[in-house]
Amino acid sequence: MVIENRAGAGGLTGTASVAKADPDGHTIGIAASSALAINVNLRDNMPFRPLTDLRLLTQVASVPEILVVGEGVPARTLAEFIALAKAQPGRLVFASTGLGGMPHLATELLKISAGIELVHVPYTGAAPAVNDLLGGHVQMMFADIPVLLGAVQSGKLRALAIGAKARIPTLPYVATTSELGMPQIEADNWYGLVVAAATPAPIAEKLRAAAVEALHAAEVKDKFQSQGALAVGNSSEEFTAYVKAETERWGRVIATAGIKLK
Repeated sequence: MVIENRAGAGGLTGTASVAKADPDGHTIGIAASSALAINVNLRDNMPFRPLTDLRLLTQVASVPEILVVGEGVPARTLAEFIALAKAQPGRLVFASTGLGGMPHLATELLKISAGIELVHVPYTGAAPAVNDLLGGHVQMMFADIPVLLGAVQSGKLRALAIGAKARIPTLPYVATTSELGMPQIEADNWYGLVVAAATPAPIAEKLRAAAVEALHAAEVKDKFQSQGALAVGNSSEEFTAYVKAETERWGRVIATAGIKLK
């Protein structure tokens, strides 16, 4: 197996190359939520159509978003942060890893659900965003758990909630948004295995079955879990239905927030 990283355009570049590859099962992609469900709501011109140009094999992983604040923010709970934001509308600043990314959309969902105003500062990736959060230049952010895990465990950042249904074993003391009375604020970066749409069903199923077997192995689950991620491994039908639901859900958030990429 040869691993080729094709970065660019929120995952669209690499995923587009899979959609346009020979449908022989020899080109397989790990596609993110941005490429399969989000960008279709953000861009007028997509280089491929996720649900027609790709065969969706299985969801590989789910990486919940975690809401954190800097040490200087006088809020120790989600309720306290919402109250603080309502008392200071438009004064608290949140960082994201880029316009239209999951950290951005998760915060927009929080703003809509809680009725608060926050100022958005998009960064060109997680590292500079986290650095400015640690330095007190911005007050809060949502991000993938692996990005913030070390800073939360060391006490440099304060975790207020995890956007998931269940708590994460690596951070068992951090409550979920569901537990805190805001189940609608579920947000995770997820990844799935895809091939070109015309790939023959027997080949696609052989690839899917092998991936699911690996994802259900205890050592793989444990490795994912130690980094704040959840191994999935489901049917093609389940994954396809999930992508459709996520496309619609984040489409509503994007429309309400008025986000658009050129």
